[in-house]
Amino acid sequence: MQTNQATPRFSIKREESPESWRRDGLNAIERAKKNKIRKDKAKNVILFVGDGMGITTLTAARIMEGQMRGESGEENSLSFEQFPFVALSKTYSANQQTSDSAPTMSAIITGIKTDEGVLSVNQNIVRGDYKTVKGNETETLLEMAEDAGKSTGVVTTARLTHATPGACYAHTADRDWESDKDIFDRKKDAFNAKFSDIARQLIEFNHGDGLEVAIGGGRTKFLPKETTDPEYETKGERLDGRNLTDEWLKKYKDSAYVWNRQQFDRVDAKKTKHLLGLFEPSHLQYNYDRPKDKAGEPSLSEMTAKAIDVLSKNKNGFFLMVEAGRIDHAHHNGNAFRALTDAIELSNAVRTAENKINLDDTLIIVTADHSHTFLMAGYPARGNNILGLVREIDDNGIAEEKDKKDKNGKPFTTLGYGNGKGYRNVTRPDLTEEQVTNPDYKQEAAVPLSDETHGGEDVGIFAIGASSYLIHGVMEQNWIFYAMQEAMRLK
Repeated sequence: MQTNQATPRFSIKREESPESWRRDGLNAIERAKKNKIRKDKAKNVILFVGDGMGITTLTAARIMEGQMRGESGEENSLSFEQFPFVALSKTYSANQQTSDSAPTMSAIITGIKTDEGVLSVNQNIVRGDYKTVKGNETETLLEMAEDAGKSTGVVTTARLTHATPGACYAHTADRDWESDKDIFDRKKDAFNAKFSDIARQLIEFNHGDGLEVAIGGGRTKFLPKETTDPEYETKGERLDGRNLTDEWLKKYKDSAYVWNRQQFDRVDAKKTKHLLGLFEPSHLQYNYDRPKDKAGEPSLSEMTAKAIDVLSKNKNGFFLMVEAGRIDHAHHNGNAFRALTDAIELSNAVRTAENKINLDDTLIIVTADHSHTFLMAGYPARGNNILGLVREIDDNGIAEEKDKKDKNGKPFTTLGYGNGKGYRNVTRPDLTEEQVTNPDYKQEAAVPLSDETHGGEDVGIFAIGASSYLIHGVMEQNWIFYAMQEAMRLK
């Protein structure tokens, strides 16, 4: 017997009716009335950055997570979507309408908007001119926290020297100057002047006791060109002959350097004061591919937990930045599957952190540096596979048996990109459900480009814990810094 409800490809496990919608709404209001407004000082701040995690990514990731459990997905929520304070962040930079990670993270971590391609310097700098750096550096929250006696950490699934983590501790005229070889290849005068590359600035960081935790990828940036990588048949790339991993161990007492899962698991957080982890020559594996890594890599959740264990020994508190950097890379590649599974893992990491801290003295903020041209469109039925072909409902509210066709008579997917690698002309063969739900599939793009680009729309900010009420409304991106600074009462 037909009913006025679409038949989904995934079951709606909960009972839904006019009364259930009314009950859910009233319960949500009651929960909101009981939200605790914590105005006390934040001893600790944990900042989560989903690189490229725009609003469409959040929506699609929440649906995908629910569908992975066999549910319809739309009613699901990511962990941080339950946070009581939510705002929007305007992501333009000092000279760009649509920005990249360098100026956006610089704004978040220093409170000063700046130009494209530079890290934690103001807009008076000239990109690529090392001589303009001195005097234009902008102090980072991580530096302020160290100078105030707190412990600090940076965790990322990208290279530790990449733009988002690099902005926390480095000041440079070019985000691409990750090693001295990078400077040599791009700007000989800066190389000849021995301007500090980003990896070197991490090791030579001289605020407070220095970084207590630095975990991510990018081994080649820390190893000399004569040194063979411990995991692959590749070499380091440093031209100065310095092995920065050895220097980390020499610089810090009770320190550890790890590059594989077994070593990571053996780290005793109670005895380790400074932890450096470099699990890949470049970026870490996508979370979906991580189990195949021959040396083993910890998940973002596991790295977050270990970082908190090391940092929380400091009675003065800590600041920790955690980046899900590969959401961005998957989007650039036009691959929604890996972008969404990495976003889901970020949600897991946030839940892990929330379970390990006291919200009365800890502020957790989750945001993105920028968005992507990621689209969710068509009129798919409730519960339609978020990665799948669009199947609409008919005039009676019943899910149609056949996939919807475009004006060229071709089926199409719910998810797509405004531009990128997935461009296909009208002569392409019909897509199949098996093809578009494959983890390696690249969603269709409207404009052909070698790489998909960022998007310029606002992104979300989610906050919970001490002083989280400071996150509200539509905020300039750099205001996030001042909310964190005020929460920790840093001057």
